[in-house]
Amino acid sequence: MTTETSTTETPTAAVRTVDGVELPAVGTWALDPAHTSIGFVGRHMMVTKVRGSFGEVAGTIEVGETPEDTVVSVEVQLASVSTGAEDRDNHLRSADFFDVEQYPTMTFRSTRIEADGDAWKLHGDLTLHGVTKPLTLDAEYHGVVNDPWGNAKAQFSASGEIEREAYGLTWNVALESGGVLVSKKIKLEIEAQAALQA
Repeated sequence: MTTETSTTETPTAAVRTVDGVELPAVGTWALDPAHTSIGFVGRHMMVTKVRGSFGEVAGTIEVGETPEDTVVSVEVQLASVSTGAEDRDNHLRSADFFDVEQYPTMTFRSTRIEADGDAWKLHGDLTLHGVTKPLTLDAEYHGVVNDPWGNAKAQFSASGEIEREAYGLTWNVALESGGVLVSKKIKLEIEAQAALQA
């Protein structure tokens, strides 16, 4: 595998080319919380999609010499959940769901990254509600660009799906018409920017 530094007018100190593919520079990239979104989608009454997100997110991407050597670590403050409805947000924070008093954070740490064509499979461990389970995310790298102040930002997106009951989030209400009030499967949608640390 050959590695060379890019010579284009893009932020050259923050990118490199590996086997003809542009990748972020080796080092620690810190998530920019103002431009990183950890979102989720569930179904209400088996039909309506309800979307939410978390406002407090921190993490790092330790970029290695190869993508396979890279490690991603993320921590989410569950009390920062927002779905656009205060009563629903408070219910999610309660012991029926996240139980933020006892389990204030959700964390993800990657264990392996593998190439999947132009995209990637990000394998790791998700810890939620005191339970740790393996999770695989479909991830994409969108390149490095300079913001208006000259700071290099790497951009990524990822998505996946969890079975919330596997994490002890079992609260539900049966519907007279069949089915349940809250879907068991929850889709995760992630958009992230990260800055290379000095």
